[in-house]
This record gives sequence, structure tokens and C-alpha cells, in this order.
Amino acid sequence: MNFELLLTYRPLLMAAEVTLLWSVLTIGLYWLSKHFHRRYKRWWTTPIIITPILLIIITLLSHTNYNVYIRGTHWLIALLGPATVAFAVPIYKRRNIMVLYWRTLSIGVVFGSILSIASAWFLASAVGITDALRLSLLPRSISTPFAMVISGEIGGTPELTALFVILTGIFGASFGQLLLYWLPLKSKMSMGASFGIAAHVAGSSKAYELDNEVGTIAALVMVLTGIFNVLIAPLLEIILT
Repeated sequence: MNFELLLTYRPLLMAAEVTLLWSVLTIGLYWLSKHFHRRYKRWWTTPIIITPILLIIITLLSHTNYNVYIRGTHWLIALLGPATVAFAVPIYKRRNIMVLYWRTLSIGVVFGSILSIASAWFLASAVGITDALRLSLLPRSISTPFAMVISGEIGGTPELTALFVILTGIFGASFGQLLLYWLPLKSKMSMGASFGIAAHVAGSSKAYELDNEVGTIAALVMVLTGIFNVLIAPLLEIILT
């Protein structure tokens, strides 16, 4: 009887083992990457770059497909929602910035969002990407919780969108500082807005490393951009379908 009961619950036990394995591995690699980055501070040693590379190598060597990995770590993606909301704390402390620069922030969010969506659409069309994949690319510059909702509403694939968001964040956080060095954007407002619009959470975290006020602006712009894109998602669905 006990053996039959074990067979009944075996799929659940196996699922729990997979979740524990990949969750511990992902968190452990990120923790080790953070310590490595503290010792060797280079743009290419940031945890958001090293951790995915190591995980890709491990999944390839172990012949683990994406579905297995995401089943074991989907709860980490779910935590992105509360993590995004947590940015409200430093934003509230610096709410005077939003009051002083509401016009600049509003214009930046609107035009930055339009430019991001338009560039993704036209570049995807230029290289011949299919409609479903192209629609999944559109919200790539928004934080994952917002982007997945928008992707589902406009006919994209939320899981693919999450991947594109992560890649965009990695690229923006890694090369954003180098790009700003060559661009005539030296004010804290312009630097923070650039990181927040282009690289969402990863960019905001990188902005905090540069300066606390730059990071606050980046987080504020990231949240405002996400809200704006969620609001215009029904309009996008009408335009694109």
C-alpha cells in the first residue's frame, strides 16, 4: 500500500526535486557571481551576465531543455512583481523629483515607449521575423511583470517576451554606461531616464551603482513606462491586429 502511495506521489516528488535543484543552482550562482563582481569590478563580471552564461552552459551539458528549467524557477519570475513594486520606496522618498520634473518625465516616458515599440517592430519586420515572435519583441524594454501582461494582450508569447526582456536588461545594463560616456547626456535626469526606459530593472540597478539619485530616477521612469505601456496595450492590440 505504501509503495502504491509512493508511486502516486512520485510525479509531485520529482517536480519538487527539479524545482529545488534549479532554484538552488540559480540563486547559488547569482550569489557567487555577486562576490566575484565585488572583487573584480568590470562590466562583463556583473552577475546579470555571468549567471545566465553559467546556467546556459550547465543546461547544455546536462541536456536540460528550457521547459524543465522554467518549471523549476518560475517562482523566481513571479517575485519580479513584488521586486518592481519595492522600487516605490525610494521613489516615494524622492517624490519631489516627480513633482519638479513631471513634464520632462511624462514626455520622456511617452516618446521613449513609442520609440522602443516602433524600433522593435520595424527591425523585426526588416529581418523577416514572423508575427507572433515580432509581437513578443515589442514590450522588451519594460520590466517583466508588465511586459508579460502586454505580450499576452497583443497576441505575443509571454514566455518569449520574458526572455527578450532579460536579454534587453543585460545588454542595457552592460553597455549603457559605455554608451552614455559617448553621448552628450551628463545630467542625472537624462542618465537615469535612459537606464529606466531602455533597460528596466537591470538598468535601474546599474543606475543605483552610479548614483543614488540617478537610480531613483531610473526606477521612477521604469515604473511609469510600465504603467503607460499597460494602459496603451488595448490600443496596440487594435493597431496591430
